[in-house]
Amino acid sequence: MLKHMTRSRLIQVWFAAMALVVVAGLALGAAVTIGTGALLLALCLVPPAIILMLWPGVPTPTIAEVLHDADRSR
Repeated sequence: MLKHMTRSRLIQVWFAAMALVVVAGLALGAAVTIGTGALLLALCLVPPAIILMLWPGVPTPTIAEVLHDADRSR
């Protein structure tokens, strides 16, 4: 499933999940203090930032691809 998921879609799902956790907590009567709010904010922002930094980018070309491109340029 994650093989076909894009980085932006995964971050969207994360923010939606965090919003549901906050709404469910407020609906159940949880008291939101400054500390709780800061923790929820960190839980909402840190994982997407890590995903953006660690998600693989464009794969580097292999030696075979480099050699074949060199042959085509002649």
